Formats: sequence, C-alpha cells, structure tokens
Amino acid sequence: MLRLFVRLVRRPLLPAVRLWRRNLQLRVVAGTLLMSLAVVLSLGFVVIAQVSKGLLDAKEEAAQSQAAGGFAVAQEKANAPSTADGPDPTAVDTKAGRDASTWMSSLVKQLASGGQTAFEVVALGAGTGEMGPGVRGARASGDVDPAASVPMALRKSVNHATGTFLTFSSIRYSTPGTESEAALVIGKRLTDINGEPYDLYYLFPLTQEQESLNLVKITITTAGLFVVVLLGAIAWFVVRQVVTPVRMVAGIAERLSAGRLQERMKVTGEDDIARLGEAFNKMAQNLSHKIQQLEELSRMQRRFVSDVSHELRTPLTTVRMAADVIHDARVDFDPVTARAAELLAGQLDRFESLLADLLEISRFDAGAAALEAEPIDLRDVVHRVIDAAEPLAERKGSRVRVLGAAQPVIAEADARRVERVLRNLVVNAVEHGEGRDVVVRLASAGGAVAVAVRDYGVGLKPGEATRVFNRFWRADPARARTTGGTGLGLSIAVEDARLHGGWLQAWGEPGGGSQFRLTLPRTADEPLRGSPIPLEPEDSRANRARAEAEGRLGAADTAPPGPPVNRSPIPPRSAVAGATPVPADPTALPGSGARVVSRTADAGGKSAGTSGTSGTSGTSGTSGTTGKDGGAVDHAQEDATGGR
Repeated sequence: MLRLFVRLVRRPLLPAVRLWRRNLQLRVVAGTLLMSLAVVLSLGFVVIAQVSKGLLDAKEEAAQSQAAGGFAVAQEKANAPSTADGPDPTAVDTKAGRDASTWMSSLVKQLASGGQTAFEVVALGAGTGEMGPGVRGARASGDVDPAASVPMALRKSVNHATGTFLTFSSIRYSTPGTESEAALVIGKRLTDINGEPYDLYYLFPLTQEQESLNLVKITITTAGLFVVVLLGAIAWFVVRQVVTPVRMVAGIAERLSAGRLQERMKVTGEDDIARLGEAFNKMAQNLSHKIQQLEELSRMQRRFVSDVSHELRTPLTTVRMAADVIHDARVDFDPVTARAAELLAGQLDRFESLLADLLEISRFDAGAAALEAEPIDLRDVVHRVIDAAEPLAERKGSRVRVLGAAQPVIAEADARRVERVLRNLVVNAVEHGEGRDVVVRLASAGGAVAVAVRDYGVGLKPGEATRVFNRFWRADPARARTTGGTGLGLSIAVEDARLHGGWLQAWGEPGGGSQFRLTLPRTADEPLRGSPIPLEPEDSRANRARAEAEGRLGAADTAPPGPPVNRSPIPPRSAVAGATPVPADPTALPGSGARVVSRTADAGGKSAGTSGTSGTSGTSGTSGTTGKDGGAVDHAQEDATGGR
C-alpha cells in the first residue's frame, strides 16, 4: 500500500521533475527567486521588529509621563481641603461625610477630559474591584468595561506593592458590537478623599502605532515582492544570455551525432560565447574531416576485402580442381607426396571456408546483410545441427543431449542464420568439451525464445567473455585448430544474433565448462526484455555452493562433473540441477541481458562486440571456453558436408 501511495503521488510530479532536471534556466531562476525571497523575508522581519520596538518604546515613555502627571493630579485633589462649609480658610477640614462616589466620578471625568481620546481612565476599588465604604462600583471613562479591560495580573501587582505598574492588554467596551483594541495599561494605588485606597489606571490605545506598523508592513511587502520579481527577471535575462548559446551547442551536437556533419554554430560578437562558438565550429569541422577520412578508409577496406574475396574465387576454383586431381591420384604417389596432397586438400577446404566468412563479414560491415524472417520451430533447427555434428561428437567421445524439446519453440527468424549460429555453438562445445556430454536446452517465455549450449570442458578464464566474440581471437594461441576453424565463426554468429534483434552471450569458469546462450524475440522487431534461460547454469560452482550452503543438495549433487568415461556429467534432476525451466515473464527471469553485445566494431576489424552476463546471473564478464577460438565455426562441416 505504501508503494502504491508513493507511485500515485509521484506520477503527477514526474513531468515537473523531468522539466526541473532538464531546464538549467528554470533551476537558476527558481534558485534566484528563492534566495531573494529568503533575503527579503529576513530583512522584512528585522525591519518590522525594529520599527515595532521603536514605536512601543516611544509610546511607553509618553504614556508613563502622562500617567505620572495624572496620578499626581488625582492624589493632589484627594489631599486638598474641602470648601463645602464656607469660604473661611481657617475652618478645620475633617473630611467626614464627603461623597466619595461623586468625587470619584468627577475625578475620572476630569482626568479623561485631558486625553482627548488619547487615553481612557479607570478607577477600581482595592482588592475585589469594589470601591471602599460608600462607593457603589468602578468608574471608567467612555464605554470602557473596567473589569474586562484591566488584567487581573496587573490588579494583583498594584494591590500588593507600591509604585507604578504597566502591561499590554486590550480595551474592551460595554457597547455591543464595538471591537476591542490593543492598549498599554498603567496603574497605581492611590487614596481617595476619605483616605480609602483605590486603583487608578490609564489605558492608552495603540491604534495609531498599529496603523503605523501596518503601513510599514505593507510598504516592506510591496517593495520585497517588487525586488524579488525584479531579481527573477534579471536572473532570467542573464541566464538566458548564457543558456541560449549552450542550447544551440547542444542542439548542433545532437544533429552532428545524428550524422548531419555540416551543422555549425552562428557566431556573433567577440565575447567568451563567441570564442566558444568558434572553437566548437573548428572542432566540428575537424571531426567531420576525420570522420570522412575514416569512412573513406573503411569503405576502401570493405571494398578491398570484397574485391579480394571475389577475385580469389576464380584462381581458387582452378586450384581446387587441380588439387582434386592430385588428391584422387595420391595412391600412385610415394608416401611423402601423398601426404602433401592430403594436406593441400585440407587447407584448400579451410581456405574456402575463410573466403566465405570474409565475404559474409564484408556484408555485415557494409550493412548489406538482409534478414529473411519466417516462423520456424527451433527444435527442427537444433536437430539438424545435432545430426550434422554427430560424426565429430562420435570421434570426440561426446554425446549431445536436448532438454526442453517437449513443446514447440516458435519464433520469427531466418532459419539459415539461426542454424549457422547454433552449428557454431554446438561444434565448439563438442570440440572443447573434453569428451563429456553437451547439453542443448530450449525454452520459451513471454516474448522471447532461447537456446543454450552447455559443455563441461576446460572452461573459461575470468575476463575472456568480453573477447570470445572478437574476430580471430583465440583463448590459447598455442592450441591448434584441429577442425580447421577460420577465426570468424563467433563474430559472424554475433552479427546474426544482432540482425535478429537478439543476444548472443557467453559464460564460463575454469575447469567447469561454459554455456553460450542465444536469445531471440518471438516476433520480429519486438524488443527483448529478458531471456527464459539464465546465462549462468544452475550446476555452476557458485550456484552449487550456494545450494549446498542452503542444504538443498546432497553429496551426489555436489560432486564435480565426472571423467569422460562417465559419459553423463549432468547432475541428477532435482530441485536445483536438471530441472526444466518453467515459462515465465522474461522481465522476472535471470539473464535479463543487462550487458549485451555492442554493435560497434573497430576499423581494423579486431572486435565484433562484447558480451557479458546479465545483472542477475552473477558472473559478469567471466564467460567463454578456454581454447574456444573465435573461428571454431562449422567444425562438423568438413566431417559431414566437406565445408560450409
């Protein structure tokens, strides 16, 4: 479920991610915008914080000054003698019987009148919020709700200590629908005309400061957005000046790689971009000249090989006729001359095979090889190949066995070319199998069919799989070609596999034999996704050791392949070895062909490609068979048909 959720989330984001990865200009502009936005936000927060602090400090200083004056006036009025009994200044003022409630209302009104909406005044009784004896309740200017506007924490501070206290709070009004507003509240404990304590509070609204701060925020936001957009436009313009020539270079390079060698950059100016364009044009011109030279040289080489091969046919036919006459009359010669006649006939057979292979290679190099695909059953092709190789197998003491031939293995392929590939593989396996059995395995799954040829001979050294398909390559140069190979057989086989859109791959281990696998698409022009047969066989040392470690094999299964007299070194059919592959989707099968043979060949004809194991076979780059030279092709033909 988690993977499904991730896929559902990633799917709509893939186009954006692809655009982000491919567009340099977008990344630079987006990065510039993000960094500019971060700088503007940081600067805006700092400026707003400083302005807010300055406004509040100024407001607090002015409010304390005004509140101090108000507290002094209120206490002075409370301490002033009463003149209610007459104008006689010598009369004694006992303050008894004064109306404290009336006096407090008059005081709050008088103090608030000097503010002119700059502040409000609230008078509260000590402790509970009631005034003292004779006082009916709290007093407040305007519509201020005294109990809700003065915070309880500030009341406790004023009640339990002397001095002036302040805090930030909100002014709440008694009139319904009137919004509260932020304010600075300053309070102090005083005494009224009767000597009773009460709390006097000044409430200074912060409306003007809030408006000033909002104006600063709007200004900074507007300026910041303008700066970010401006920086983004500048970055887009600057990057475009650099990216546009780079895109032109990339486009021209793609067209050059596609074969349009006359493409050049348009150079204007004398700046660094112009120098880059001039250097690129010079490089393209030199490359075009070198490529033309190499193509001309390659054409001359192919023409030379083709012409020589064709020109050699006439004298070779004459020499063949003469050699046949001499060979037929060898019974009348002395032993030395008779042996020379036999050697002459054998080498002429090999010469004819080499000439045919050279002509075939020249067709591949010239791109003139054509595929005549039709539905064929690979079982019939395998049986024809085995019948042709039977004389050689009898001489070597080997037996060729076929597995997986119970069901038809149908594919659209060129029967002649497929037969030639399999003939090379089977004859090579018999020739280098040290007299042990050779196993040919067929399988079909999904959109692919495969034929694997397994031998149990001397095997392959590490790294030889990348060279086994090279032209004229031999694992052991000192080893003689007992069956007259030309050195081009496996190279031609690789080209035949490529022509079908398939793979020809090899695996091997020293002393453990080798396996060559041909994988073809079931339908022509269908891309391969995997192979129904793993490249590394199940009875390899690595797989057998792994199975032994897991306890899946017995002593008989883990025994090494027997000597030639054993005649059947194939392990018994079990859960690991000898089991017939079950058809499945090639994408889930081992031997997916992660390393396939390259289609390129060097100018000197040294390499027809490389092959390797798949990512799952576990033996990448260690395939082939020691002593299997690249020309061990059609070894059975001189025995069965006298030549290719």
